[in-house]
Amino acid sequence: MTKFEFNTLVVQHTDSLKGYALHFTHDNEDANDLVQDTVLKAVTYYGKFKDGTNLKGWLYTIMKNTFINHYRRFVKTNALVSKSDEISHASLLHSATRNGGENKFIMEDISGAMTQLSDEYYVPFSMYFEGYKYHEISKHLDIPIGTVKTRIHVARKAMKKALAPYKYERN
Repeated sequence: MTKFEFNTLVVQHTDSLKGYALHFTHDNEDANDLVQDTVLKAVTYYGKFKDGTNLKGWLYTIMKNTFINHYRRFVKTNALVSKSDEISHASLLHSATRNGGENKFIMEDISGAMTQLSDEYYVPFSMYFEGYKYHEISKHLDIPIGTVKTRIHVARKAMKKALAPYKYERN
């Protein structure tokens, strides 16, 4: 199947994806965003789709995993962000003395270190970072779970080496 044919089939499933997304989000705009993320991931990982298998099921799996990952990130963010109108003295002092501008440079260094990874290490590492479990990565990439673990370990070591200047910078 050509990429054009694949993309056409994916677009044909957007209506059913929208209904499935509403099941998760209960909000029209969030459902549209989830469908868009799902279609983007499907097109990005076109090479991982096995011709002759259930495309709709594959798309639903991508959507479910994407929603779960966004939910995990949302919960983690809300746990770190205070929603109180009252800001404690310690928090105010910390925010007044550090504005976090250096974080932009740190993120650029992390991004640069990640781009140095070859695809065989980058893809499983980034999927793990996004919240996928080892068995999900193994199934998605069609490689043994031990290989997934090894590639993530090697990627971590490479990242640790590339980011060595930050090793002793603790706040």
